[in-house]
Amino acid sequence: MTDRDVDYVLRTVEERDIRFVRLWFTDVLGFLKSFAITPAELETAFEEGMGFDGSAIEGFARVQESDMIARPDPSTFQILPWRPEQQGVARMFCDIFTPAGDPFDGDPRFVLRRTLGRAKDMGYTFYVGPELEYFYFRDSKGTEPLDQGGYFDLTPLDVSSDLRKRTVLYLESMGIPVESVHHEVAPSQHEIVLRDTDALTMADSIMTARLAVKEVAQESGVYATFMPKPIQGAWGSGMHTHMALYEGERNAFFDPEGPSSLSKVAGAFIAGVLRHARETTAVCNQTVNSYKRLVPGFEAPVYICWGRENRSALLRVPGHRAGGPPDVRVEIRSPDPACNPYLALAVILAAGLRGIADNEELPLAAEDNIYEMTDEERAAAGIESLPTDLYEAITAMEGSSLVREALGDHVFEFFARNKRREWDAFKSYVSPFEIERLLPIL
Repeated sequence: MTDRDVDYVLRTVEERDIRFVRLWFTDVLGFLKSFAITPAELETAFEEGMGFDGSAIEGFARVQESDMIARPDPSTFQILPWRPEQQGVARMFCDIFTPAGDPFDGDPRFVLRRTLGRAKDMGYTFYVGPELEYFYFRDSKGTEPLDQGGYFDLTPLDVSSDLRKRTVLYLESMGIPVESVHHEVAPSQHEIVLRDTDALTMADSIMTARLAVKEVAQESGVYATFMPKPIQGAWGSGMHTHMALYEGERNAFFDPEGPSSLSKVAGAFIAGVLRHARETTAVCNQTVNSYKRLVPGFEAPVYICWGRENRSALLRVPGHRAGGPPDVRVEIRSPDPACNPYLALAVILAAGLRGIADNEELPLAAEDNIYEMTDEERAAAGIESLPTDLYEAITAMEGSSLVREALGDHVFEFFARNKRREWDAFKSYVSPFEIERLLPIL
């Protein structure tokens, strides 16, 4: 926090007639939390923070340790464009502290900050650029689409086109650059690609984008969802994320003499992410529904390998423009947009940094369509599978010292307990599939 940032917020609030400032943070599961203060409380908020009851927040404190302090980050100040211009509303993301002034271990933003600190100690800055996929439906009670378009279809001017346009305008007015938007493969499925930036800023931007998409949909009386697999037999929604480490202004993943222009740092990073992929999957794909997307046949990753421009691999190295600046990046294709972005980016980065620290060798690239390989061929190539359900993913995570270190004991233990409860509820649920298939014959 700098005096300049604080002065800018105080001046803007006065000049723009801002009447409420929403203080945002997330619980461990990645749900956005907020409470509002008036401009009269801003200076106190910056100097001392604002108290709240942490015992009511998923993954925060026990009732006997419930007092928490939200301290706003003035660099995240933005006016909310979906609120009226007169007597407007702004927002700031907060870091959460204990009453003693220590960073709270259960704050997902602190978890990511801590892992970014490890990267900084190694000389790196972590840049990411996500592709957020989602669906529009008529309402939240069903999956009736708004259109029948497909991938990159230029549909006639309709509700979906206007919703995408207004979402982009909202995001750009909040200082979140959008690289592109387009229709995705499934009917009424869409994608927003955010321009890459440092990981902490991007995690904040993902949380903002998810809310903006839903706010715009609600304005038009429809429903937007980031559920990974809402329609059986259709493509699911992912959050493919492009990643690169920088040393100052230099892309540390780029080496013109390396394979696919990859440096040794990039190779070790890839190797680390692959080695720990099963352990980190529960964080990147945190719901029982996430694993309905991670199945063969829908271009979602299933097998743990990397490839050059190979969309059947978990990690791929996209082609970069010849003659342009070195733009080498690695795309991880497993995360979905329902994850907590702070935690997901933290564990992915931790895995990559572990690979660099251990000087791991870049495995051989998968050049073929991995979905078309036999089990024997994949086994011969040393290609393992991602967990097939949340139970398997949580089991892998619970045995991971890397994920425990990245998340910290507080978040790690709460997350595992919560996901175990989710799995227990799911496995005892009698589904429509069972009623449809079994009730008429048994």
